[in-house]
Amino acid sequence: MKNLFILTLMLFILHTMAWAQKPITPSNTIKIDEGDTPEEIIRKAAHVVPSPNQYEYKKHEFTGFVHFGPNTFTRMEWGNGKEDPKIFDLHNLDTDQWCKAMKAAGMKLVVFTAKHHDGFVLWQSRYTQHGIMSTPFKNGKGDVLKELSASCQKYGLKLGVYLSPADLYQIENPEGLYGNLSKYTTRTIPRPVEGRPFANKTTFEFEVDDYNEYFLNQLFELLTEYGPVHEVWFDGAHPKRKGGQKYHYPAWKKLIRTLAPETVIFGREDVRWCGNESGATRETEWDIVPFEEDPDQMSRFPDLHGDIGSREKLMNANYLHYLPAETNTSIREGWFYRDETTQKVRNPDDVFDIYERAVGGNSTFLLNIPPNREGRFSDKDVAVLEETGKRIRETYGNDKLAAAKAPKEILDDDELSHINTAEYNNEIIITLPKQEIINRFVLQEAISTHSQRIEEHALDAMIDGSWKEIASGTTVGYKKILRFPNVTSKQFRIRILKSRLDATLNKVSAHYYQSRPPQIVINRNNEGEVRLSPKANDFGWKKHGIDATGNLNANMEIRYTLDGSTPTSTSTLYTGPFNMPLSKEIKARAFSQKESGSVTSLHLGILKNNWKLMEVSSSKEGFEASSAFDNNDGSYWQSDDEATHPHTIAIDLGAVRSITGFAYTPQNQHKEGMMETGSIYWSKNGKKWKKISDFEFGNLINDPVKRTKTFAKPIKTRYIKIISERGAGGSPSVAIAELDFFEN
Repeated sequence: MKNLFILTLMLFILHTMAWAQKPITPSNTIKIDEGDTPEEIIRKAAHVVPSPNQYEYKKHEFTGFVHFGPNTFTRMEWGNGKEDPKIFDLHNLDTDQWCKAMKAAGMKLVVFTAKHHDGFVLWQSRYTQHGIMSTPFKNGKGDVLKELSASCQKYGLKLGVYLSPADLYQIENPEGLYGNLSKYTTRTIPRPVEGRPFANKTTFEFEVDDYNEYFLNQLFELLTEYGPVHEVWFDGAHPKRKGGQKYHYPAWKKLIRTLAPETVIFGREDVRWCGNESGATRETEWDIVPFEEDPDQMSRFPDLHGDIGSREKLMNANYLHYLPAETNTSIREGWFYRDETTQKVRNPDDVFDIYERAVGGNSTFLLNIPPNREGRFSDKDVAVLEETGKRIRETYGNDKLAAAKAPKEILDDDELSHINTAEYNNEIIITLPKQEIINRFVLQEAISTHSQRIEEHALDAMIDGSWKEIASGTTVGYKKILRFPNVTSKQFRIRILKSRLDATLNKVSAHYYQSRPPQIVINRNNEGEVRLSPKANDFGWKKHGIDATGNLNANMEIRYTLDGSTPTSTSTLYTGPFNMPLSKEIKARAFSQKESGSVTSLHLGILKNNWKLMEVSSSKEGFEASSAFDNNDGSYWQSDDEATHPHTIAIDLGAVRSITGFAYTPQNQHKEGMMETGSIYWSKNGKKWKKISDFEFGNLINDPVKRTKTFAKPIKTRYIKIISERGAGGSPSVAIAELDFFEN
């Protein structure tokens, strides 16, 4: 009996060992089986790989976004669907200029808003008259998407299309199809339209309602007449819903996979949103994502925030799926063009920094550049794109390891060659022919065959005869860019500290970024004292012309202006804090002997040292109304949890002022209380109030940055009241981090 027990135990152990060593086929999605141990789940995660389309998408690295439409002319962030198409008053269009600028930046693909939430279409659709066919542009015969497609081919860019599932025109129009409660019946896609046959004779039959049929017909047009299309971008935003409308995504997917087999679908199982619209990136970015359901069968996909791919998160999965992130933000404040004066434009320092963090953080960088009302990219935006591309080429076009000694698989350009780092005891030494100065180091894993496995790593340099750690990180994936202060050495060592199974390296390279004068930070306190200081970062001081105390080095200086002009080397020299009690625009810039840095600007509002709270509808404990004007963006007023709209705050400015507009800074700690619509009032005595203007701020939840409202004419007053009438996302509360009022 004892021998039988021992034999049974041995067989069980052998069976368990055999199961533990059971080979796993690399796949885009791997199912977690009941009874899988944590070790087996990690083994499976280490075999989740990108699809061929996803891998090609990762190689794009830097892509462009173009938001264009009625909002360009109404200056709204989100339209309402009720706009007269003639508001799209386009007379000129230069898509060649768009593509030339994006190519200069190093972009490889452009995504175009063929239809935004307002439902206005920018191509000659057969299925609606709410679009460019009803505008004066080229007598209604114009087609922005057609011209862009031709320009993409001319400049070697791939094309992506943004087709908003939300459609306010179809919601607001009495005969609109969105949420009209139509029955699901068998529909043929595309629906034939007399006189406008398709060259592509493919047809589909789907069991769908009116709106899904409409949407599928439009997809068919985009994918067959404007291609090839390499990305379909589905926005998850819904300004308004109606009739319980549901999207028949399986039908959409089948049509896309059939007509555009090389495309990736953003917002679904191919590419995910990074979780913000500010260009923020995660330090640890996993592409292997846990799901409860099989992603291939899902219709709705959640926004994924925070930690999504750690070992702990994987333990709760039923499926593991390869789902890369896309980091999207705009070169301007907001997604659509508004103006050249109040709408801030990111400088090359910002864009290049996001590029390095996004592309160098295992993400794809999608940067929006909105055309102006002349149908062109603004000169300011083009200059930023050109300078960013110049920095990318100068930095990453020169590999300091080109003649180094190291395993050849990690120095060549073969996408499939790689090393197993365990075979090198997880320490790979690279020796250069001579000493080199570097401040960037790039690592890439063999993700197409061996998944993303590295969890922790470090980089050392041989300095004065001993190894010194100069950088470290967590995940690598497609690409990791390590940034650090200048290091001079001829020998470097990569250490893999933790990984899921044996890690691989496909490519490594070293680079030098030529520093520029730093950006300048402008601050003013409640007494009106203005300080100008260099902006630091977390990967080194000296290379940005800043000494260890945070001050500019002796060979650099700060110049500034107060009249709105761009600072030059002859503008006022900053020698220390100065007093500026007036509402002015300050522009500042750092200069060295050879070059100048990016321009920083700040429109100062009226000093708040004499402001007093007159009235507030309610306040949550610890979030008092005075926080709305304490000159501190980190604190905020929030209404009481039980209160609902409208919410009111009234302020005594301390003296009569000639107010030209105001700015609202939302809190960014959570999504509750974003002030989407409201009105602003003035009073002579603080008792009787007259309306100055209504206001509406769109897209606050995803992009909680300062918004500005300019009045039609100045208003002389001492007393101001703001009434919040609707919160973003239906929030019943209001929250204000800071209010600023501007004066002539």
